[in-house]
Amino acid sequence: MGTQHPPSLPVTERTRLRRMPTRGTFDRAAIYRFLDEAFLCHIAFVVDDQPYAIPTGYARVGDTLYVHGSAASRMVRALAGGIDVCVTVTLVDGLVLARSAFHHSMNYRSVVILGRAQLVSDPGEKTAALRAFTNHIVPGRWDEVRPMTDQELAATSVLALPIEEASAKVRTGPPKDDADDVSWPAWGGVIPLSLQAGVPVPDAHVPPGAAPFPVERVARRSEPGA
Repeated sequence: MGTQHPPSLPVTERTRLRRMPTRGTFDRAAIYRFLDEAFLCHIAFVVDDQPYAIPTGYARVGDTLYVHGSAASRMVRALAGGIDVCVTVTLVDGLVLARSAFHHSMNYRSVVILGRAQLVSDPGEKTAALRAFTNHIVPGRWDEVRPMTDQELAATSVLALPIEEASAKVRTGPPKDDADDVSWPAWGGVIPLSLQAGVPVPDAHVPPGAAPFPVERVARRSEPGA
């Protein structure tokens, strides 16, 4: 059996929510659910007093977030050195239109993870992480494609960030108009937003008459945007 963890992550001085703490949660299941639904994260770090925030793909395996890149990547080389990093993931669920510009907002789910990443050297863990990256995009895709070559594996670095210090924040619901503003003649409410896959476009090497790619395989477990 795997390691049993408390249902909530610990609240640390760095993750304590100071702005609108009622929107925050440290619930492990909610944090993992948000991570599993999104595709893109931003990794923030500082090198030689210069801050960077790099968008990249990721995958979660258990209690670890994995990112990967070229072995020559500045981000990979910097993070492998054990520096502090901040990883953020955001899902935008709706535009919140109030009757004042001040109260306009967005409905969203976000996760912030703090910590230090480690370079993955174990071949089994590295392969499992690369499988997770591929299947995070399209479930089951790893078993359909050509296996990676030893040269490709050597050219790819994988970093592991334990999900030990993290928090999530969520906004839902309608605008919070001031009482004096509700009669103002402007529309108020929520415009739901969601990430949806379009019709797959085959490349020139797909044989004529081949079955179309089942787009439902990339569907995410979306929550209501309102």
